Amino acid sequence: MIFIIVLSVLSLDQLSKFLIAKNLFLHQSVPVISGIFHITLVRNRGAAFRMLKNQIYLFILTSIAAIILIFLNLKEQRGKRFDIYSLSLSLILAGALGNLIDRLRFGCVIDFLDFRIWPVFNVADSAITIGAVLLGWSILKTDKRKTA
Repeated sequence: MIFIIVLSVLSLDQLSKFLIAKNLFLHQSVPVISGIFHITLVRNRGAAFRMLKNQIYLFILTSIAAIILIFLNLKEQRGKRFDIYSLSLSLILAGALGNLIDRLRFGCVIDFLDFRIWPVFNVADSAITIGAVLLGWSILKTDKRKTA
């Protein structure tokens, strides 16, 4: 199940970035719901909210370290029941791989989901965010059981 999730999210991320980069010019914006949601091609050379701009080697090294740690953790989960914890790590792993591929190929991350009130992001960013929320929830849920 972990492999299927990682492969599906990673494929969706890379395919969507390929299609957007092939069909839009840099900073071109196409309204889907005018003023609310647009498809806008942006090349992000930083992290979330464009922090640490142009620190490509830092992002590559931290991504590789995170991927290795998540992979080792998921390997420990092998044979155990698939749960929210495994799902969360699978989503974070897929997102980290998707953005790492961009950084290695282009020196930046391709972003395109533009809700106008938030910085432009991509499928990988969404997977990382959803995975992080689920991971936090999983940890809190586990801690509550231990203290009860």
